[in-house]
Amino acid sequence: MEKTWRWFGPKDPITLSMLKQIGVEGIVTSLHHLPAGEVWTEDEVIKMRDYIADGGLRWSVVESLPVSESIKYGGADRDKLIDNYIESLRNLGKAGVKTVCYNFMPVLDWARTDLENPNPDGTSSLYFNKAEMAYFDIYILKRKDAAKSWDAATLARVEQLREKMTPEDEKRLVENIIVKTQGFVGGNISESDNDPVAKFRQLLDLYKDIDADKLRENMKYFLERIMPVCEEYDINMCVHPDDPPMPLFGLPRIVTCDADIDAFLKAVDNPHNGLTFCAGSLSAGAHNDVVELAKKYAPRTHFVHARICRVMPDGDFKESSHLDPRLIEVVRTFERERPDVPMRVDHAPLMLGDEKMGYNAGYSFHGRMLALGMVSGIMATVNTEK
Repeated sequence: MEKTWRWFGPKDPITLSMLKQIGVEGIVTSLHHLPAGEVWTEDEVIKMRDYIADGGLRWSVVESLPVSESIKYGGADRDKLIDNYIESLRNLGKAGVKTVCYNFMPVLDWARTDLENPNPDGTSSLYFNKAEMAYFDIYILKRKDAAKSWDAATLARVEQLREKMTPEDEKRLVENIIVKTQGFVGGNISESDNDPVAKFRQLLDLYKDIDADKLRENMKYFLERIMPVCEEYDINMCVHPDDPPMPLFGLPRIVTCDADIDAFLKAVDNPHNGLTFCAGSLSAGAHNDVVELAKKYAPRTHFVHARICRVMPDGDFKESSHLDPRLIEVVRTFERERPDVPMRVDHAPLMLGDEKMGYNAGYSFHGRMLALGMVSGIMATVNTEK
């Protein structure tokens, strides 16, 4: 597989020169300075492509070309926004950038409650505490009937939390759940928002009449509209699984499991409609067997995210080692079945001073460099097995 790296543009403290030195072959990035819904002009695309090429690398994957919320919930302006999306795809295709990762998650992209959960070796990792997420939903967000969305065991843990929660603890949850994990990629919430919780409530209201079936219908409509330009320029669209693969805050999630993946691939049965196989997102659901899913969907996978999660009995989960046996098998599958596909190591621990550098959550330098070395070793071993 092509070894790629998510890079956040010329202002990223991790430079292209650094990435070249550690064995990165391709860059995964976006035009982060452009708002969602705005056309990516040919000039802007070529400028980024050539900047990366001047660094001795290639722009392998767009992550992401954001899908505007109005497209997801079917707003009055969705056709205009899809037209803009098609024009952006056309300009990417003209420039030779042929793989586009996107997601169809309403409002919230990926969600964690702790961005620096300590490990025994002195590093720290991302963590999802189910009870803390429920506490945020019930007592901070104060969503109507929120308690009905959570199981009895989790609600019992919530009440234990409630007895010791401080204002500082609540502020940390707000920052971790809806600010730090969302704002750094041009998301719906930013650190400049005075009242992120109120803004989050407004965004949730956009989906008050949208259930999973309606969201699937809107995704199908979007994909059918863009497939002609994808065919014209040989662009592969690869949707990212929902992270975590479960409903949150009453929002529907439609890329969570085998049945969901099968449904959207069949709904628009075109080889350009494919999957970003994120082993981490899928493994965050105990219902998913990521090894079997990798084998089943390798033919329709256009991009791989190499990471893995360990799920606890209470539903909490934590980012795990890139040498987890399940991830080794996932890498083995794609290295054998899809050696042409781009792969990037995903969320990795904070280590060796990463925590002082202000990196985007989950995107450390030393942690990802170690992960890249691990995955590169797995790939090299697989190639000796052929």
